[in-house]
Amino acid sequence: MELSVLGQAAVMFAVTNIDDMLLLAVYFGRTAGHHAAARRIVIGQYAGFLAILAASVLGALGAGLLPDAAIPYLGLLPLLLGIRAAWTVWRERHEPDDDGAREPGDAAGPGVWQVAAVTFANGGDNIGVYVPVFAVAGIAGMTVYATVFLIGVAVWCAAGWFLATRPPVAKTLSRWGHLILPVVLIAIGLVILIEGGAFGL
Repeated sequence: MELSVLGQAAVMFAVTNIDDMLLLAVYFGRTAGHHAAARRIVIGQYAGFLAILAASVLGALGAGLLPDAAIPYLGLLPLLLGIRAAWTVWRERHEPDDDGAREPGDAAGPGVWQVAAVTFANGGDNIGVYVPVFAVAGIAGMTVYATVFLIGVAVWCAAGWFLATRPPVAKTLSRWGHLILPVVLIAIGLVILIEGGAFGL
């Protein structure tokens, strides 16, 4: 039974977080080898996923943090972050370089709060899946699921780093990552808003 729960938890994590792997690869591709920036991504991913777990556990115990109707509007977070990233790209292309204005590594990759916010916003569907499963799993079952999920986050971060450091992928992300990131964030935001029926979409 325990092995069955472990397997179910692993499959559930993979299915509900497959899109995060692409996003993590894009994030890691933007770090340009800066270990401090990579650590920020890992910390942000864990912070966002812990928030998803907390919301799911509370929902399973009958004290959800957010009403179901509010979850689609979480799509506004990645959407706004994507627009901001696109604005930054546009501004940098149309403003002269400001030598010495930026410390090496300062802008390498996103900050902890950005990764956490996007992870949580992108986890609205995760919460919808996890709550009913947790509700019937009981405290012991929820502990198993949470443990497997947190291990899964580490595996996902490692896989994202692996993808981002493969020469063909790294070359693509190095050249186009600043453009890919806002597109991915805006797309995630729109999908969450549209699939959730936010604003009557």
